[in-house]
Amino acid sequence: KGPEVGSSIEAAEGKLAQAKADLKSAQSDRSAAKSTMSEASALREKEAAAFAKEKAEQSTNIAAIEKAVTALEKGMAGSFLQTSGAQVLRALAASSQTMLDADRQELVAFLSQGSGYAPSSGEITGILKQLGAEMSKDLSEISATEEAAVKNYEEMMSAKKKEVASLTATVETKTQQIGELGMSIVQMKADLSDTQATLLEDKKYLADLEQSCATKTSEWEERSKTRAEELVALADTIKILNDDDALDLFKS
Repeated sequence: KGPEVGSSIEAAEGKLAQAKADLKSAQSDRSAAKSTMSEASALREKEAAAFAKEKAEQSTNIAAIEKAVTALEKGMAGSFLQTSGAQVLRALAASSQTMLDADRQELVAFLSQGSGYAPSSGEITGILKQLGAEMSKDLSEISATEEAAVKNYEEMMSAKKKEVASLTATVETKTQQIGELGMSIVQMKADLSDTQATLLEDKKYLADLEQSCATKTSEWEERSKTRAEELVALADTIKILNDDDALDLFKS
């Protein structure tokens, strides 16, 4: 039984070492996955905030351009210039990186001179419509980019959540396995210790038994020798007594 228990202990200790390695790997991978999720969420939040800000600015500019075009087409440019929309266009004319200088000068002149400004053939209206179309296109593009980013983020987070769930299950399974193997090894070592103690006792008993048998054998041989000697002496005595001389002596 001892060798079998020893082999079982060795096999269990091998499994225990592997389970600990698997647990460490699963814990490390889970931490990495959670870290990736956290970083992705922080980046997504930052990107979403930047998009929201840009969308709000673009929407405000587009709305101001549409109001300006409507006012010009209705001959109400003067009243438009008193609105917040005109202020938005002034800021746009000053900050736009895509507007041609000639168009910028024309727009600034309109916003500065107001109702007294009379561009030929609706030139300012055309400039505003073109600017509005370009900004609407840009807004559509950044909106599409944001939608794609949101989709990619959600898909990645879904995959990572499944990965974390799987790794968590592995951690729990390996933790339980490690506990069970540890208890099993302790029990098997206790059994092996008991077996070894019993074997030692058995060997001692056997040694004592052999010693006892040897002693009894020696005593028996001594008694047998003595008995044999006694029988030989008795035979000699009988022989002597049966001798003719001895008979004559007894008769006289």
